[in-house]
Amino acid sequence: MNKIAGLFIAISSFMAGQQQMSLLDCEEAFQKNNLQLLAEQYNINMADADILQAKIWELPQLSGQINAYNPEGKKAFDIGHAKGAEITQLIYMGGKKKNEIAFAKSNKELAQLQFSQLLVDLRTQLHTGYFNLYYEKLKLDNTNKQLGYMNDLLSAYRAQSAKGNVSLKDEVRLQSLVIQLNNDKLGINKNILEFEQNLKVLTGISDDIEPQLSDADAKEILAAQPFGDEDELKKKALENNSDYQYFLKLIDNSKLYAQWQKSLNIPDLNVGAGWDQNGGTFKNEVNLMVGIPLPLWKSNQGNVEKANYAIQQNQKNADYQKLNLETKVQSAYKTWKSQYDQLAEIKTTDLSNMELVYDGMLKNFRKGNVNLIEFTDFMDSYRQTALQIYDMKNEIMQSAEQLNQLIQTKIFY
Repeated sequence: MNKIAGLFIAISSFMAGQQQMSLLDCEEAFQKNNLQLLAEQYNINMADADILQAKIWELPQLSGQINAYNPEGKKAFDIGHAKGAEITQLIYMGGKKKNEIAFAKSNKELAQLQFSQLLVDLRTQLHTGYFNLYYEKLKLDNTNKQLGYMNDLLSAYRAQSAKGNVSLKDEVRLQSLVIQLNNDKLGINKNILEFEQNLKVLTGISDDIEPQLSDADAKEILAAQPFGDEDELKKKALENNSDYQYFLKLIDNSKLYAQWQKSLNIPDLNVGAGWDQNGGTFKNEVNLMVGIPLPLWKSNQGNVEKANYAIQQNQKNADYQKLNLETKVQSAYKTWKSQYDQLAEIKTTDLSNMELVYDGMLKNFRKGNVNLIEFTDFMDSYRQTALQIYDMKNEIMQSAEQLNQLIQTKIFY
């Protein structure tokens, strides 16, 4: 009874460190907990603060004057007979504030596009990591199944070899296959640890994630095909890719900046009113004051030229990004298509036959109908083929995710 209780506690402890999660569960945790995403959101908040700041005018300035020394009365600080005050306000001319606000709003749009691109990139990492983990777990199960049988077989051969009933050569042949399987398992476990670590960072979940994906759902994902041909996918990418849209928006942003810099060449007005007790023509004189810099030269011409060069630079960058995006879509589509076609050549019946032959080889070897050389050759071939098929399926999903990352709209139906 104590052993059963102990086993139950051990199983419960193991399961407590794991969470079975669907891809949708992982996405929800990702959007709620991902620290990179939460940090990037503050750039949008800061852009809102910049818009608020751009709307604020310079404060009015109040100044005053009092007498320091009255030479006639020989009195210092004769405040009763001589004092004055004035207040001035800077008035922006040439649409400076309007242009500054428009530029700040454009910066917010850029921040939103950067956030959208980061969201896409991190979600792609989440999906690819999830599918990587799913197929590595399947590979581990398959490898453990083979190892279980081969270890039992090796133990039996060791016992018979010690008695002289079988040759040491046969034992070594089996040992070689077991070593290969253990080496596969070591590599698979290393990959699993890496993928689990990445998923923890992306989702903010400290437990190991156990992918909850049925065979039927996996087959449905593998069977999905993109809507439209290569040209249609390129068109959709140009319309929806946040990274490319960022560079297009950057052109508009640099034009707004140039317009703002041009308006800074227009002089601003200083308007104010002043009161003087005795210093003017009249007692208690109230005066209107207007001041403006003399526009003898364009004081901001260098920044204007720099802004115009930025427009041209951003245009070239956008042209490059367009070419780069179209090329990536073309390459990703061809990669997906070749992998999809390659897997399609392997019929479901072929996979079923492979498992039937595997089971048949095990039974026939036990009955003595298959010799050890034939058996180990088949097992080694089966080991490699099983791993390759899992990798082929995973690569299709990875290629599909790359297409989704580039095109950023629903394309698989």
